[in-house]
Amino acid sequence: MNRAPARARSVGHPRREEGPDLSATVLFRPAWQRSGSFSSTGTSTISIVIQHPDESDVQGTKKALDDYSERFVSDKSSTMNVLVVDVGGTNVKILATGQDVPRKFPSGPALTPERMVSGVKQLAAEWKYEVVSVGYPGPVLRDRAASDPHNLGHGWLGFDFEPAFGCPVKLINDAAMQALGSYEGGKMLFLGLGTGLGSAMILEGVLQPMELAHLPYKKGTFEDYVGLRGLERLGKKKWRRCVADVVARLTAALEPNDVVLGGGNVKELKELPPACRAVNNASAFRGGFRLWEKSIEPSQP
Repeated sequence: MNRAPARARSVGHPRREEGPDLSATVLFRPAWQRSGSFSSTGTSTISIVIQHPDESDVQGTKKALDDYSERFVSDKSSTMNVLVVDVGGTNVKILATGQDVPRKFPSGPALTPERMVSGVKQLAAEWKYEVVSVGYPGPVLRDRAASDPHNLGHGWLGFDFEPAFGCPVKLINDAAMQALGSYEGGKMLFLGLGTGLGSAMILEGVLQPMELAHLPYKKGTFEDYVGLRGLERLGKKKWRRCVADVVARLTAALEPNDVVLGGGNVKELKELPPACRAVNNASAFRGGFRLWEKSIEPSQP
């Protein structure tokens, strides 16, 4: 667990974050191309192809980041150059201290940790960083993955990221990282509506990642109904009803005073469930930067 700094909620704070999804608005739109075949260790050559968008896209992205940099870019109190890596079931997104625009490349069922590290290094080749924060879509124990993720390749269990990156690395559950970047104090429940269902709680500054996604729900699990597969199978109207029901059940059970919805699919909600606020994926980057702040100290198990 990690101790998170409380952030006072400003008067009139909107229930839904306005503005674009900064993690999806990228200056570079890379696509990775596989060459060769997987070796016994699951590695292969990866080529990162960088494509430049129109100038209007670049200017629009820079303006958005200027407007929101105080909330979603590294806090000025940090003295280290941090590279934040947000590993999702659809994309791997990165942002470093001092950079204006996130970058990303596709992930998916073939993504092994070796391939992820190789792709990140290529994409961030000209960026300066001393330490790395990795948001991982699964349980984490002592900076190591405690199991292979459901939506990615194999080989993540116990993988040591520090030798791979060649610098200090903090590994944290991806939902917990986004929760950390969204925290404003009190008892907060975070639910990430993405490829799966991420979940975390922060109680008076103490961060506790949770694994609620695979608990039984109806004829499957929570993730089967409110994750990406549920959205595609049920359609938006039924999916939204399931999201509202799941949020109500978890809120009643856990009794938080703040419920935050994040993840790439939160934008698919027509209306937010009662007493909820929404954040976009860029809060994950702020959470990754906060991991290295001196005010965040590991709590004792």
